[in-house]
Amino acid sequence: MSRLLLFNKPFQVMCQFTDEKGRKTLKDYIKIPGVYAAGRLDYDSEGLLALTDDGKLQHKIAHPTNKIPKTYWVQVEGVPGEHSLSQLASGVILKDGKTKPAQVKIIPEPENLWRRDPPIRERKHIPTSWISLTIKEGKNRQVRRMTAAVGFPTLRLIRYRIGSWTIDGIKSGDYLILDL
Repeated sequence: MSRLLLFNKPFQVMCQFTDEKGRKTLKDYIKIPGVYAAGRLDYDSEGLLALTDDGKLQHKIAHPTNKIPKTYWVQVEGVPGEHSLSQLASGVILKDGKTKPAQVKIIPEPENLWRRDPPIRERKHIPTSWISLTIKEGKNRQVRRMTAAVGFPTLRLIRYRIGSWTIDGIKSGDYLILDL
């Protein structure tokens, strides 16, 4: 039987079990031996990270050819209009090529959102807004680069969903174990 851990990764935690620079890592939260991250989530991103003890499942989740959709809640600086949302949906040209089409919409601030430490930078005269962005690829720092490319820098990035799994009911720094 395979195990799958759904971990709600806090801000500024390395997506590995060791770090030469002394930063927080997965070992500070997960004490279960033999599980490995299925994919990555940047140090400065939060939210759902899947870990498993099954190599085939790890490959299925992480490998881009499997095109498992991943949904992100993205707090951006400013308020994107229809044109910017349309650009994100149809694909944005980045230095390493055009992104695949995405699903995007403006959302209210997510309910039950935990506090981030440190909090995002606030600008007195510039509003922020939240979007939900679903992609099926995983270029390096893709979501951040996409929102910046259309003029709305990412302030906070939370992965909400991988395939059918979500962070619903999992507090930041906690995990849920599923036996498959």
